[in-house]
Amino acid sequence: MMDRRRQTGQQGEDLATAYLTERGYELVERNWRCPAGELDIIMEKEATLVFVEVRARRSRHFGSAEESITPAKQARLIELAQTYLQQNDLFRRSWRIDVVAVGLSSEPAHINHIENAVGWD
Repeated sequence: MMDRRRQTGQQGEDLATAYLTERGYELVERNWRCPAGELDIIMEKEATLVFVEVRARRSRHFGSAEESITPAKQARLIELAQTYLQQNDLFRRSWRIDVVAVGLSSEPAHINHIENAVGWD
């Protein structure tokens, strides 16, 4: 049996995947793992690889999903994206990191898609 946190995350990822697919994104991979961590969803749109961090919340008790992306988390997402690009020999691909915040406290769920949410240089 899945714990509640994992269940929330899984539900958020399912909703985010459906939301992005409806908007013309193509799913490349889900839950890609390496020793440094995990990328929730990798999608493609118009020849751009999009690394999607999904933040799902059942309430705003601990702040919004968007607020949970700390500078340390941003740095780790950039590192994970670069590791993925290296391992798959995709250096020349254009890419970005998006955040999809999923609020599960309402029906239907509230989805906020933030493109280029994590800046990198």
